[in-house]
Amino acid sequence: MFDIHKQEIEWGGRKLTLETGRIARQANGAVLATYGDTVVLCTAVGESAPRPGMDFFPLTVNYQEKTFAAGKIPGGFFKREGRPSEKETLVSRLIDRPIRPLFAKGYKNETQVICTVLSHDLENDPDIVAMVGASAALTISGLPFLGPIGAARVGYKDGQYILNPLMDEMGDSQLDLVLAGTRDGVLMVESEAQELSEEIMLGAVAFGHEQMNPVIDCIIALAERCAKEPRDVPPPSAEVEAVKAKLISGGILDKLTEAYTEVDKLSRQAKVAAVREASVADFSDEEKERASGLFKSLEADVVRGNILKTGKRIDGRTTVDIRPIKAEVGVLPLTHGSALFTRGETQALVTTTLGTGQDEQLVDSLEGSYREHFMLHYNFPPYSVGECSFRLAPGRREIGHGKLAWRAARPLLPAKEDFPYTIRVVSEITESNGSSSMATVCGASLSMMDAGVPLKRPVAGIAMGLIKEGDDYAVLSDILGDEDHLGDMDFKVAGTDTGVTSLQMDIKITSITKEIMEVALNQARDGRMHILGEMNKALTSAREDVSGNAPRITVINIPKDKIREVIGTGGKVIREICEETGAKIDIEDDGTVKVAAVDQDQAQAALDWIRSIVAEPEIGEIYSGKVVKVVDFGAFVNFLGPRDGLVHISELAPERVNTVTDVVKEGDAVKVKCIGMDRGKVKLSMKRVNQETGEDLEAKAS
Repeated sequence: MFDIHKQEIEWGGRKLTLETGRIARQANGAVLATYGDTVVLCTAVGESAPRPGMDFFPLTVNYQEKTFAAGKIPGGFFKREGRPSEKETLVSRLIDRPIRPLFAKGYKNETQVICTVLSHDLENDPDIVAMVGASAALTISGLPFLGPIGAARVGYKDGQYILNPLMDEMGDSQLDLVLAGTRDGVLMVESEAQELSEEIMLGAVAFGHEQMNPVIDCIIALAERCAKEPRDVPPPSAEVEAVKAKLISGGILDKLTEAYTEVDKLSRQAKVAAVREASVADFSDEEKERASGLFKSLEADVVRGNILKTGKRIDGRTTVDIRPIKAEVGVLPLTHGSALFTRGETQALVTTTLGTGQDEQLVDSLEGSYREHFMLHYNFPPYSVGECSFRLAPGRREIGHGKLAWRAARPLLPAKEDFPYTIRVVSEITESNGSSSMATVCGASLSMMDAGVPLKRPVAGIAMGLIKEGDDYAVLSDILGDEDHLGDMDFKVAGTDTGVTSLQMDIKITSITKEIMEVALNQARDGRMHILGEMNKALTSAREDVSGNAPRITVINIPKDKIREVIGTGGKVIREICEETGAKIDIEDDGTVKVAAVDQDQAQAALDWIRSIVAEPEIGEIYSGKVVKVVDFGAFVNFLGPRDGLVHISELAPERVNTVTDVVKEGDAVKVKCIGMDRGKVKLSMKRVNQETGEDLEAKAS
């Protein structure tokens, strides 16, 4: 019934198994990838023919985590998996980025890769397993995929690189780097680092690439046994080639060269569009349709050729020049922190909001639930590129760019114990012409420092590009949008003047060499130092105190056995404190209490209330209290938070008292002195205190 093929290797101290032929047999390619006890089913399906008029490659990658994989039931009302989580979106991008450039040119069939986590051992992250499984499924599918690729995670601790560290080991690793590539070179890198040097980062990439080669060999061995016959990709038709020749003979290359001398982005786009329209004015409808897919390659020939020949770019810069930078802080009056970072025609308006523990994001993942106190959200509205479109929920690009900036800034944050705020940074891209994610990194750093977040050091980012033809290449600093679209590499590097905190690389060609990566890293370091210098003109370090618009957080510690008293039955006491004082209160299991309020008087009132609840009465101390009950033998007075004590009738007044109500009634405010304890009950006295001044009469007499 089943024609099962299986390949196994020892990899990073654990067994990696790739199996096909038992599950999902109707997919073009299906592989069950197992690493440790983490299991991911990876499938690949491509339509038999492209849709009419398709001029791009419609590839979709979906990574999905099933909660049953970790023995959990989904939360919420519907009790089933819903919209993709942030991690699912990010891993989908991780898989997409290295496989997309390896499909044969000219292949336009709709293609879908789905990776489903079926079992998670809470030790081996499924993302690497999914990337390996997707590569294997595509390699055996018969689709025109020029792989396989391998993938690996690299950690760094005590001067040593670690291959595929377990999830528990990542807590004290100085590096979390994921990479993918072919045997010839690296195609994709995504990382977060604790200010590591360029040499260490380059070494991590080289180490990971070396360690992934056994995985590539394993996939090839599996494919040799069971891969389907590869599909043929038809070459460009003679009609398309004839249209291309007609465009070139009409002088389109010279006209495009002239259009690309325009420095302003929108004006340049208008001129390029005019050249396109004029070049096909005399074409038939069939010729216009065939020409539509040729313009991008012709534009690429013009832009790339000019850079390699002259070293001059679209806007006249050399390969190492950075666009003009303007950094401003405090641009919005009521936000806790704000910055406007402008680099050429790319601009980010970044704000910081400080909140309390109640504002932390609760994340429910396969690994368990946890709270995140630092959030960074990236928004890309259509007006930033002069367009109109529907405003939908954040897409994969917005989530991915936001996470990249989050990784770049997070290593510089103070410890939560030292700065007990929840931090939310929002980047609104108000203009875009390349490298908006790196503008977000710069703006986030300035905005947080403006809000008073004590970052260890400012952090900046820069995007590098590559033009490569044969053995000739040029690495470009601070790339424009057109250089990104028409180039061969998008290499983003963020860090401080000490080291790298995040690195992301995507290659559009089959691979790049270690030499090119080294040139790009060193060139990026020089660019980053220049950008940090420009940022320092606005703000060199965090402000000494948080914004006056932000809540002040005061931290105290109370005994653990008093937590219940502060919270009260069903939260009654803590709700009353918050409602009466206007403060926000967070209580942790270890007795740490955080009181937050914009108004210091509100915070102080809440602190005094809490201290009164947890305080123990001291004999000889005088307290303010309130009569809560009158009985024949005395009065009960609430004097220390929820604590009551008895004033015996003999302690009400200096003279003899016949009836308690002759001296006090319920609701009266009184001064009382603690005179003793009787089997846990507090004995109080009013006659030993001057009710007008609170003076201790007994002490005065002695």
